[in-house]
Amino acid sequence: MSEKLTDGESTEYGDGDSPVVDEPRVLLFMGPGRNRELLAETLGERYHVETATDSPDFETGFDCCVLGHDEFGRATDAIEAVREGTSVFLPFVLLVPADTDVGGTPWEYVDDVIELPAGKAQLHARVGNLVERRRTAVELDERSQELAATVADLRLKERAMDEAPVGITITDPDREDNPMVYVNDRFESLTGYDRSEALGRSFRFLQGEDTDPRTRRLLRERIGAETPVAVDIVNYRKNGERMWQKLDIAPVRDEDGAVTNFVGFQTEITDRKLRERRLEVLNRVLSHNLKNKMNVIEGHVALLEEEFGGDPPASLDAITDAARDLMGLAEAVRETEHIIAADESPRGPLELTEHVVRLVNVFEDRYPGATITTALPEEPCRVEATGLIAAVEEAIDNAIKHDESSTPTVDVRVETRRDWVDIEIADEGPGIPEQEIQVLESGETPLNHADRLGIWLMYWAVTKAGGRFEVGESAAGGSVVTMSVPLV
Repeated sequence: MSEKLTDGESTEYGDGDSPVVDEPRVLLFMGPGRNRELLAETLGERYHVETATDSPDFETGFDCCVLGHDEFGRATDAIEAVREGTSVFLPFVLLVPADTDVGGTPWEYVDDVIELPAGKAQLHARVGNLVERRRTAVELDERSQELAATVADLRLKERAMDEAPVGITITDPDREDNPMVYVNDRFESLTGYDRSEALGRSFRFLQGEDTDPRTRRLLRERIGAETPVAVDIVNYRKNGERMWQKLDIAPVRDEDGAVTNFVGFQTEITDRKLRERRLEVLNRVLSHNLKNKMNVIEGHVALLEEEFGGDPPASLDAITDAARDLMGLAEAVRETEHIIAADESPRGPLELTEHVVRLVNVFEDRYPGATITTALPEEPCRVEATGLIAAVEEAIDNAIKHDESSTPTVDVRVETRRDWVDIEIADEGPGIPEQEIQVLESGETPLNHADRLGIWLMYWAVTKAGGRFEVGESAAGGSVVTMSVPLV
């Protein structure tokens, strides 16, 4: 037992010099004397005991307050105030001499009345019972507050999901056919079905005649494998109207990793799909007609060359060059369209260095007079960038084709730095026209536009991968193209 005087002539009794954080605290509000010392010693075996004789200040940090008979009269107002200020049970015990008639008044303020002298076992039992009730009440109050906070948080999240601009569904895989157990407001407005019509049904009820069987199979396989899946799918509204939706589904796991639910996000993309289909038709018609017309032009040029013999006019060469440029432009349009509309689902990383080596070998066969030097890293260089290899190919091809020298030189350098890789392609040619570079910075306008799509192809491929694209002047006076993309 230790004893320590504090402000207000308060004395602390316990098993150490300072109270243990989780040790119950008992306040003895009674005058000094043998009774207080015996009580403090007895209760100090189990609790952290503090004594006070000044005006009572019964803070809720105590687990039990024991009052002397003489001090009780000036403690009633404080007891009443502390009980009005808290909803958590705080016990008070009144000690009275034997054969004292306490009447009915004390029971309005205290929870037990103990006659003195009292045995140690009796004190421990009766005070201990009240302390346990207090500790249980505190624990229940803490849990109640945590529950209230959790409920408020859940209500906030539910309101956020209800008001989200995309359709949100939650399904329960433990029930037959993995039915929906939650749909938000946007789902109702997207599909025309209200909650009562959707809950308890599989999301497949939105599918119909024009829903692609391959998309259905992919959804079934990925959900069965408990892995995320993202698809563009044809679904149907309640009134039978077709709609295109971007559907993302992901499993929700508990702390042990077991799947408890699936959450789905639906965004209508009907307008986007219609634009894509229109562009596909226009591009297909343009490509087909352009190719046919170019064949006609080349055929007539060949006939004119035969008619003029060995001295055709220069205009025929201009026509031939223009026809070839148009065919090259059509090919660039197809390649650029492929990069822009490439499937965004993961295709797995590619080893950049291997592809660069293959490209260099192809160009050395295609342009025997060209010199292509390389500086490549020895370690693997893995990237996930749709169209990046096509962009590198375009940069090397442009560097060679636009160099008027009979022996063009191109330097290809690949360097890694932390989580990035820099691909640098430098040449000794005339450089990229300033107008082409300005278009990248300011965008296309009727008066300011690019004459070739190659630089756009490179720019789109790199920015699609979250990288950076730069054009500058090389040390040899030509151009240098730098493409920086993240490493896997």
